[in-house]
Amino acid sequence: MTKSLLSLAVTAFILGGCSLIPDYQTPEAPVAAQWPQGPAYSPTQSADVAAAEQGWRQFFHDPALQKLIQTSLVNNRDLRVAALNIDAYRAQYRIQRADLFPAVSATGSGSRQRVPGNLSQTGEANITSQYSATLGVSAYELDLFGRVRSLSEQALETYLSSEQARRSTQISLVASVANAYYTWQADQALLKLTEETLKTYEESYNLTRRSNEVGVASALDLSQARTAVEGARVKLSQYQRLVAQDLNSLTVLLGTGVPADLPASLKLDADQLADVPAGLPSDLLQRRPDIQEAEHLLKAANANIGAARAAFFPSISLTANAGTLSPDMGGLFKGGSGTWLFQPQINLPIFNAGSLRASLDYSKIQKDINVAKYEKTIQTAFQEVSDGLAARKTFEEQLQAQRDLVAANQDYYRLAERRYRIGIDSNLTFLDAQRNLFSAQQALISDRLSQLTSEVNLYKALGGGWYEQTGQANQQASVDSPKG
Repeated sequence: MTKSLLSLAVTAFILGGCSLIPDYQTPEAPVAAQWPQGPAYSPTQSADVAAAEQGWRQFFHDPALQKLIQTSLVNNRDLRVAALNIDAYRAQYRIQRADLFPAVSATGSGSRQRVPGNLSQTGEANITSQYSATLGVSAYELDLFGRVRSLSEQALETYLSSEQARRSTQISLVASVANAYYTWQADQALLKLTEETLKTYEESYNLTRRSNEVGVASALDLSQARTAVEGARVKLSQYQRLVAQDLNSLTVLLGTGVPADLPASLKLDADQLADVPAGLPSDLLQRRPDIQEAEHLLKAANANIGAARAAFFPSISLTANAGTLSPDMGGLFKGGSGTWLFQPQINLPIFNAGSLRASLDYSKIQKDINVAKYEKTIQTAFQEVSDGLAARKTFEEQLQAQRDLVAANQDYYRLAERRYRIGIDSNLTFLDAQRNLFSAQQALISDRLSQLTSEVNLYKALGGGWYEQTGQANQQASVDSPKG
């Protein structure tokens, strides 16, 4: 009995070697082989460590930010969902893969029945008993044309895509926490600047008011000074609101409150980030998890074509069991009580009103859609990196120019203040110098924030943010490689 079932399983495995899945070929990347060149771009430099392999602890220098990123990787809910999706798709793959093998089950049953006399052939009431014990395979499909194998391949690729989706979620989370943190820092700096500027405006207003009281300053001068004060108060309320909202946004990303033991932060204009090499556009195909996710989904759609093709051919399923059958419990395992059943079934599609052809066409169209999505993902990645490279050089030049502008406005403000106090210039010139300096200082903080976020987004676009420490990629490759 056991040998018969084993032979059946081996035969089914041998016959199930055929596959109608089309040969997969990776589509050509629809982007240039080199990054854009021009006045906005710096020359591409090579590096020993790719950006995707650079640990986020080495990329972000601020110890407070490192602590926040670590907290988010433990508590963020989106990352939890992505991890649970992996488990869900892994379970689905295991369910689908189980159909490749026969399901063997053992059953035992017993029954006793009393038949009344008016229904029995003898005219007398009688009691009948029947007991059985069987071991068998139920409705196992011989995968002659690879339908089940194709569905298993589709489930595997979907599961692998979910792993890449989790990587993409983590990379986006690291970048989002960093950008939210820098925005919080920048708004705090703007709030502090506004508080200091408001204090200066109030001092100027009080000076103008006293001058107005003795007839030196006009009512117009006093009104202009008050306008500057009220404008600064408006900005103060705005930045107080933004700082509070920034903290709320950061808290959502962390999945919990800001840690009480947060280390001291670096200043916004400090050396916050490490340099990241761009590499070549072809590197993105292996570095970006969203590109790998799109390719796995493309392979899953390709496997579905094999399943749709196999549906055109006959399917054979087998039901077989062997056991014992006896009218009493004690006779189940006696000689002569053996029983067996072998029941093959073939299903041949003859007419289905074009349903199978439509299913195959649908599978092919879905593959074409996934090819377009895969190519679009590559194009988007190429654009993101190109934008980051353009921002890198231009922001350096813009920041230097803005620093020079702040310095020039500080000189203008000092001269205007001195000339106003000794009565050479009017209050209007002094107020203009104050506003220009305040505006230039605000712009400098905003430009620094834009530079930091562009560098973080470039790090993300190059696939950085998956590893905590630089060198973990090599360690992982060493663990995964086969040993002789």
